[in-house]
Amino acid sequence: MTTSPRSPRDFEPDAIVVGAGLAGLVATHELVLAGKKVLVLDQENRANLGGQAFWSLGGLFLVDSPEQRRMGIKDSKELALQDWWGSAQFGDSVDERGDDWGRQWARAYVDFAAGEKRDYLHELGLRSVPMVGWAERGGADPQGHGNSVPRFHLTWGTGPEVVRVFEEPVLAGEARGLVRFAFRHQVDEVIVEDGTVVGVRGSVLEPSDEVRGAASSRVVVDTFELRGPAVIVTSGGIGGNHDLVRQTWPTERMGAAPEHLISGVPAHVDGRMLAISEAAGARVVNRDRMWHYTEGIHNWDPIWPDHAIRIIPGPSSLWLDATGKRFAAPNFPGCDNLQTMREILKTGYDYSWFVTTQTVIEKEFALSGSEQNPDITEKDLRVLLRERLSKGAPTPVEKFKEHGEDFVVADTIDDLVAGMNKLSRGGAPDLDVATVEAMIVARDRELDNGFSKDAQLMLVANARRSRTDKIVRVAKPHKVLDPDHGPLIAVRLNILTRKTLGGIQTDLSSRALGADGSPVPGLYAAGEVAGFGGGGVHGHNALEGTFLGGCIFSGRAAGRAVANG
Repeated sequence: MTTSPRSPRDFEPDAIVVGAGLAGLVATHELVLAGKKVLVLDQENRANLGGQAFWSLGGLFLVDSPEQRRMGIKDSKELALQDWWGSAQFGDSVDERGDDWGRQWARAYVDFAAGEKRDYLHELGLRSVPMVGWAERGGADPQGHGNSVPRFHLTWGTGPEVVRVFEEPVLAGEARGLVRFAFRHQVDEVIVEDGTVVGVRGSVLEPSDEVRGAASSRVVVDTFELRGPAVIVTSGGIGGNHDLVRQTWPTERMGAAPEHLISGVPAHVDGRMLAISEAAGARVVNRDRMWHYTEGIHNWDPIWPDHAIRIIPGPSSLWLDATGKRFAAPNFPGCDNLQTMREILKTGYDYSWFVTTQTVIEKEFALSGSEQNPDITEKDLRVLLRERLSKGAPTPVEKFKEHGEDFVVADTIDDLVAGMNKLSRGGAPDLDVATVEAMIVARDRELDNGFSKDAQLMLVANARRSRTDKIVRVAKPHKVLDPDHGPLIAVRLNILTRKTLGGIQTDLSSRALGADGSPVPGLYAAGEVAGFGGGGVHGHNALEGTFLGGCIFSGRAAGRAVANG
């Protein structure tokens, strides 16, 4: 082991934070506010500060916000809790999954979202756009999964802005000597002595100048051992590790793991710290609870391996399985992610199709990722108005339409289906033009009246009663085969890995709990590695806009708990 200028070995921290993503930055920020010294370790280089949050759209779940009230949305903590319980489907409080802690974290988080969350972020300089989005609309049961009202608050500046408001005070703490970063430090062991966590050991990886998100070398050039009175694990999820995703896939609930997976997160989101923390005495629960997406498309301009982008859809596109059969309610775009995942995998194939029109993609296709929304990310109002209000889809969507390997564009249904058949895989049968056309024609006939028995058209009509949806998100209903709304577009949708809903079980102070339910002295966990709090704050499903907020809430709890001793 060697020592160099600014080496972490000559720094005596009050806490060691393992992972420089959003949860790690929030915990560090809270510790700096308390005047504590923090050593932050990360296996990537400085360019990756903020982790996966940087790449996010920046959606935040808020309850009864001024933005909601201005849009005529009546929300309440009681309604939000009703939606959370219906979505989470928590098990018995004494079951082996430990849903009692998940339930406690959920109640505390909804309190936070309905209370001080907005002010906490506002004081740091974060703002959201005035329109509130409606994600995960759910099915038909008010006590089941889904958001009863729009709650998705899009950050003005997207993910990079969420990162910035915590990164800047942390970097100011670094300038004051309170924070030291050790990049390219990969933790291999949490040190436990006499039952107490006292530090970490690991490998120093060779320097890397890779751009943010790109896969980096794992060549080891040195080792390290670093000590501190508290270790906070904030290392993220498992979405970049497809082997681990498949190993823990919930086969009984979801069906067989997809053969073809694409990555919504960089390769360094590898889940290593779960087993390492478990070896130190932490209890890991709900390993098979995940939140991967059904609307993934291959990135035509990738940054990391198997780089995927998610289409965040409005409700109008027709959704067909790999055999050409239209999904039944509630498996419509933007309604029930995991339920639709089950229906896709039931077919024996790991992909599905959107069939839609140019008119729909212009208004309803949003792409996940800060880099896919440069107008909002760069906070450029002039570009925003040009992109969102001018003719045509936003430029990033048009680029995918032109270059994306999953897109088929055609003027006729015959040519569209022929293009879809060229993109089939896994032995799926060729789609029959007459069958697909008959299905579309039947749906189009329902538009001859202002009312319909088609459940998806009823969903669209309901969505357009939301001011946000009618203005910027949901296209006016029209016939798919009407050439005035063409061309026809089909998109092959793949399973995209993204988030981990289980993890290290923690109490409300983010203290890692052991097998007997008592805290592991000196060990804390926050963010995705802790299932965003308690080892599973979301239960089995998520309401969206809750992941960045979960990192913020649990990271804040960890930082404050360590600061208070």
